[in-house]
Amino acid sequence: QVQFVESGGGLVQGGGSLRLSCLTSGITLRATRMAWYRQGPGKQREWVAAIAPGGVTTYADSVKGRFTISRDAAKNAVYLQMNSLEPEDTAVYYCNTRKRTAAGGYVTEDYWGQGTQVTISS
Repeated sequence: QVQFVESGGGLVQGGGSLRLSCLTSGITLRATRMAWYRQGPGKQREWVAAIAPGGVTTYADSVKGRFTISRDAAKNAVYLQMNSLEPEDTAVYYCNTRKRTAAGGYVTEDYWGQGTQVTISS
């Protein structure tokens, strides 16, 4: 059974840093493209960062150069280091898979964790 448990969120001032963690189960991290997503107030959920099985990372333009995704397969964990935080980064952050489809799109697991709230004050 797939499960994701996110943690590490909080309230920080703009310019600050946070490190989010996601403990996974039911997933073989070394063989699965994992990602972080976020949903800001009144917004749709959006993709933030991904890490492929080979370790290649990709980022949304809005966080490139500020966020770093990583994983520790031995701990079944995925992390998101967030630096130079901005009020626009305020959102609930989730982890999930990001598997490519034959049509060129992406799919996630149906299960979503509770997420972790990140609030950035200006």
